[in-house]
Amino acid sequence: MDKPSQKPQNPNFSSGPCSKRPGWTIDVLKDSPIGRSHRHKVCKERLNEAIVKSKKILNLPDEYLVGVMTGSNTGALEAAMWSLLGQRGVDVLAWENFGKDWVIDIVDQFKLKDVNSHVTDYGTLPDLTKVNFKNDVVFTWNGTTAGVRIPNGDWIPDDREGLTICDATSGIFAMDIDCKKLDVITWSWQKVLGAEAAHGMVALSPRAVERLETYVPPWPVPKLFRLANKKKLIKAIFEGGIINTPSMICVEDALDALKWVESVGGTKGLIKISNENLKICEDWISKSENFKFMCADKKLRSSTSITILVKDEWFAKHNEEDQRGLLKKLFSILEKEGVANDINGYPKAPPSIRIWGGSTVQNSDIKALLPWIDWAYHSIKNNA
Repeated sequence: MDKPSQKPQNPNFSSGPCSKRPGWTIDVLKDSPIGRSHRHKVCKERLNEAIVKSKKILNLPDEYLVGVMTGSNTGALEAAMWSLLGQRGVDVLAWENFGKDWVIDIVDQFKLKDVNSHVTDYGTLPDLTKVNFKNDVVFTWNGTTAGVRIPNGDWIPDDREGLTICDATSGIFAMDIDCKKLDVITWSWQKVLGAEAAHGMVALSPRAVERLETYVPPWPVPKLFRLANKKKLIKAIFEGGIINTPSMICVEDALDALKWVESVGGTKGLIKISNENLKICEDWISKSENFKFMCADKKLRSSTSITILVKDEWFAKHNEEDQRGLLKKLFSILEKEGVANDINGYPKAPPSIRIWGGSTVQNSDIKALLPWIDWAYHSIKNNA
């Protein structure tokens, strides 16, 4: 096989922190109000702008509250669970590593007794018809480490009794999500937006706010995770305040990312870019003798965390440790060629390739990348 001649313009395909937006330079941060108190009017205005823009771009219902949280998406999701769970039973769904982390929290940390765990292996989705919506329901929208997403919100009833708490970080902005089906939505700036890490966001429905104002969990809630105090909503979180000191440089970067989103047509524009990235990979896989998707069901296949397995018989003859070694060689070749950084699958997932197909990654770069994967694989196989 001949060595490809065209390389991606941007070799960064990491699934988090993700590639910066096209055209990004560090100059966009030059007006950051650094060295200022985040409680000062100027900084609070910047933080509030991030809240207002996010809510508008995502077309969240007017009655939903949006706030900036410490600790990226993880901090936002933990805050929701620590502050809201315990009033009723919980159904928790998991089909990859991060969803399983929420199962561990709910079962081992909160020690809740009435828990239904819907857990499946990488590449498949739990049976959504078995979820009990009399309970609170905790789930990820997109499995970042498995390449499996929830197709839509039709399985969630409008008359649910419990709250739906959704880790949406690798889906929101790049996927069509019916936010009215979700009472809590969490995400980070570092995923689809490609902004800097360490900050997360949370959106709360009126039902979630009502829970916070009528219920106190049976456990002590750490300060960083408090959305309410003695049944009083901490309103500052949703007005540009934040529990812990934020990086105003990161805030400025998030604002730049949101302005870029507006410039490409909002979420519709981002969804189009991401879906096209997936289609490019699907066309490649359909002709490939060596690769297949981890998610076999096209309807459930992620357009952001595009996860690929090797199906070649030669590769399958090796044990898992050797398979990981072979893929490590492939990743090393592509990195040395300046073609691709960080396309290795998640360490706890089966040996795999993971390509971020989120909207900051250009369609032309995905097209340029795939022939290089073929070439690198053939090079390893032929030299074995």
